[in-house]
Amino acid sequence: MSTFLTRRLATIVPTLLFVSMLVFGLQQLLPGDPAVVLAGEERDPSVVAYLRAKMHLDEPLPVRYVYWLGGALRGDLGESLRMQKPVTALIIEKLPVTIELAAIAIVIALVIGIPAGIVSAVAKGTVWDYAANAVALWGLSTPNFWLGIMLILLFSVSLGWLPASGYVSPFEDLRANLAAMIMPAFVLGNAIAAVLMRHTRSAMLQVLSSDYVRTARAKGLDERVVVLHHALRNALVPIITLGALEFGTLLSGAVLTEQVFTIPGFGKLIVDAVFNRDYAVVQGVVLFTATVYITLNLLADLAYFAVNPRMRN
Repeated sequence: MSTFLTRRLATIVPTLLFVSMLVFGLQQLLPGDPAVVLAGEERDPSVVAYLRAKMHLDEPLPVRYVYWLGGALRGDLGESLRMQKPVTALIIEKLPVTIELAAIAIVIALVIGIPAGIVSAVAKGTVWDYAANAVALWGLSTPNFWLGIMLILLFSVSLGWLPASGYVSPFEDLRANLAAMIMPAFVLGNAIAAVLMRHTRSAMLQVLSSDYVRTARAKGLDERVVVLHHALRNALVPIITLGALEFGTLLSGAVLTEQVFTIPGFGKLIVDAVFNRDYAVVQGVVLFTATVYITLNLLADLAYFAVNPRMRN
């Protein structure tokens, strides 16, 4: 395991370096001059010159990249000139909101997707299988923004059970927080549950036809033990990868869902930064989410060793 971990860590460093180059380089292709935009309508030349010097826009591109990368390695991702706050502080401020939304969404997806996939595989060809596949197809086909609007119309406008938008910290009012987060979390979890269901079904069908499962049944073991202990444990390997990657995607910011429900997470932060030409925020948030995504992928690989003993050899 130590050899595997060393190899994976050796690939993470150049990957992150390449991602940083890509993020910084693509950012420079955006039209417009951020110094001119931030200077306002008056566009005083002295102000523009000050802003260009502060953001190192008067330096060559490689020099600007070195400045930015050096700060990123020290934990300094720059400063948002629009909001006059360090990008790191903005990330720390928005991170709990995004983590909570992503965590609730992934729990909903796991609770729905994995049991549905197991039932569909065990009851292959029955009405339960067709029903689970129909629900999965619905989850994959339904746009998040449309489902969010429909939920608002039903539970907020018609029934008045849940708030239509907004965010309340769980430390202020836990009940209000859950009421505000349940609909956007369900919208996100619904689509992921459909993907998890299809992957769980496929993995379970493959495992249920294996020799060791037939041997377990021949020994007279209870079907529930065969399915949950022998089959599911080995089928979880690809599901762990999928779950980790989907969680990383959620942490990168669910732009449409956060916009519909006015959730102040990463999605809204990066959209506002793009419209405001706030380059430091865009670069910092994208680099941070890429780092989280790669780290979650590494943790998923390490989880294989806990789930599947054969991979420890």
